[in-house]
Amino acid sequence: MVTVTLSVPIELKKRMEQFPEINWSEVARQAFLEKIEDLLFLEDFKSKSSITTKEALVQGSEVDRSLAKRYKRR
Repeated sequence: MVTVTLSVPIELKKRMEQFPEINWSEVARQAFLEKIEDLLFLEDFKSKSSITTKEALVQGSEVDRSLAKRYKRR
């Protein structure tokens, strides 16, 4: 196994120290793994899609507007 050093803000470090029983290295490893799995899924999904980036942005904007209308009425 290799060692990776992370920098965190002092306030975050203080909050982490409130839970000394937590293995923060394991928490970080799991977060890295989850992020990699998400990125691999998106990469695979993207490779199978025929939609262009421009089309995706247009559709995303339409969804945003539709949701904004829906929640504005409530």
